[in-house]
Parts: sequence; C-alpha cells; structure tokens
Amino acid sequence: MIEPFEEKQVREGVISFGLSSYGYDMRVANEFRIFHNALAPVVDPKAFDDRSFVEYEGDICLIPPNSFVLASSVEYFRIPRNVLTLCVGKSTYARCGIITNVTPFEPEWEGYVTLEISNTTPLPARIYANEGIAQVLFFESDEVCEVSYRDKKGKYQGQIGVTPPRL
Repeated sequence: MIEPFEEKQVREGVISFGLSSYGYDMRVANEFRIFHNALAPVVDPKAFDDRSFVEYEGDICLIPPNSFVLASSVEYFRIPRNVLTLCVGKSTYARCGIITNVTPFEPEWEGYVTLEISNTTPLPARIYANEGIAQVLFFESDEVCEVSYRDKKGKYQGQIGVTPPRL
C-alpha cells in the first residue's frame, strides 16, 4: 500500500516519518515548484499557467514569505477500495506557520502525493526534503465503495512527481 514503507517512526535528527500510532508520516521529496507572481497575472484553476512556478531540486527548499510550493511525496500510495484517507500537516511545521494541504486519497487512488505547502509568515521558510511533512490517517469502511477513484478514471490517478492542477 505504501512504497517505500518505513515500519517504525524515524525521529533522530529529522522531522519524523514512518509508521505512527494511527497513521503514517510521509516524507516530502526533493523536487519543488515554487510559486511566484512575476509572469502570470492571475491564478486560474481552469487554465493554470505553468509560468507561475519555478522548478527547484534540492535538500532544502525556501518558500518565499506569504507564498507556497507544490512538492511530491517520497512514498507511492495504493489505496484499497474500502479505505479513505485524510492528511494533516506535521505539528513541527504548523508551529512555524507552515501549512501542508492535501486532499483525501479516495478509494483505489494511487500515485505520489502532490503536496501544497504554504508559508503563512512574513519570513522565508525552510522545508527539508526526505523528512516528514504530513500524517496520513486511514479510515476503513465495513464495505467497499460503490464507485472508486479508479472507476471514475480520476484525472490524478497514477500521478508521478509534482502535478499541477488539471481540468
């Protein structure tokens, strides 16, 4: 269901990741798309302009003040048909004004997770690649869903790397 899978929580010298009490702390990969407003006059989810991002790869990503980045998880997820997940940001980042937003992983969705990481502060913020970024909580149903993400041929099925908005 999760590859690579860390069966114990890794904590020493890093923002923790791996299996936790009731969920899984996923890591952020080292590829980022940093938002900027120099070339695109408006953010439009129906006609997103890729010039709104600067691509960056590295062990540390600086998010400009009051801005955000898109990133990808290190882990690839395969969600069973009777499971739904919710994802919440790690408290270490949240206490610094850094918010991680991830939509639910629907039944039978699979792929690398695209993470939206916002810096709500007036200062630049550091994100550490290959360390914990958010916790995934898994909810198992007593029965399988009627229509899964795979059934409806969801537009983000099997996504690889940082995936911008699609219509």
